[in-house]
Amino acid sequence: MGDHQILIVNSGSSSLKLSIASLPPYQVLASLVAERLGTEKAILRMEAPHQIEQPLRTNATHRTALEACLTLCQKQGLLTRAPDGVGHRVVHGGETFTQSTRVTDTVISAIEECVPLAPLHNPANLEGIQAMRAIYPDVPQVAVFDTAFHQTLPRHAYLYALPYALYQDQGVRRYGFHGTSHRFMVREAARMEGQSEDDTCLISAHLGNGCSITAIRHGRSVDTSMGLTPLEGLVMGTRSGDIDPGVFDFLYHRGWSPDQINGMLNRDSGLKGLSGLSNDMRTLTEAADTGNDRAALAVEVFCFRLARYIGAMMASLPRLDALVFTGGIGENSATVRARTLSHLALLGFGLDESANQCHGAEHGGAIHAHGQHPVLVIPTDEEQVIAMDTAQITRST
Repeated sequence: MGDHQILIVNSGSSSLKLSIASLPPYQVLASLVAERLGTEKAILRMEAPHQIEQPLRTNATHRTALEACLTLCQKQGLLTRAPDGVGHRVVHGGETFTQSTRVTDTVISAIEECVPLAPLHNPANLEGIQAMRAIYPDVPQVAVFDTAFHQTLPRHAYLYALPYALYQDQGVRRYGFHGTSHRFMVREAARMEGQSEDDTCLISAHLGNGCSITAIRHGRSVDTSMGLTPLEGLVMGTRSGDIDPGVFDFLYHRGWSPDQINGMLNRDSGLKGLSGLSNDMRTLTEAADTGNDRAALAVEVFCFRLARYIGAMMASLPRLDALVFTGGIGENSATVRARTLSHLALLGFGLDESANQCHGAEHGGAIHAHGQHPVLVIPTDEEQVIAMDTAQITRST
């Protein structure tokens, strides 16, 4: 077991995830999830190394949920001392943060300033930070930003064709998300291909309920699909991805309020909206196989839009060392991988059908046909990135 013990906190608006990791070498000691916070049905589940479920008190807050997580870990003998550091996932760091950063009062203020850019995410991330500072006031805390990896985007990739004053005065630009996952893809793909990270050129497709794709040139993000918010880009579980901005005005003049339109685009669109059935790709592919036309349509739109973005990302690269599929859908859906690549034969992509069926989330591997662009399945591990950043920063400060 490693000599450095790190807590990893991912706080959502009504949920939180807590992991305990030791390193080096990196090892997950415990994984817990608290859900339905702020309600009468708040619940805590330990998922590893044991499966334990227990209710939380009514209207449990992030702090009470974290305290319950830590108490359970202590009772199980998984946390016998204060951790060496606590790493927090923070969704939006704006242009302020280009790398993971030790939390100070100044850093907290800067995260608060980014709340208008991520009103659903940053306040919850701050709840987790404040709660852990109260529980462990002497333990260093580190913020790891989804947006930091994409701060290497060139201006022509991050600017929108809007009045320039909107960028200067309001910060309206492409920021990108899922940065920790895309960073992990660089490291793992470079290892698998026998290259150095700073010489690796990838297209990384993170496909889950939220989806994004990133062009990585010599280890650095140079283009990405998500924008000012996580709504832009690929078709997702409940988010629309790219649409004509005129749809907003069209619906507004037919009686929809801005909140209704925003809610529809974020929570009732994507796979869920197209299929009318589910936002879960497993459910949709099974339904499509039994003749559900709307489910089949949702899957095909998802794959076509993904293929189109893969083609677009190639414009940002001098060469392609690998296309990487990751995330819950990318790692587990052989159907999505096959249908996506079927649109890209003209660009030099070909599939080894047997490898595609064999390589999934458990181990990953290469799924391309001989002589075609390398295509890899790599299970993501964002918690590992957070843990390693936290360990590095807490050791050096």
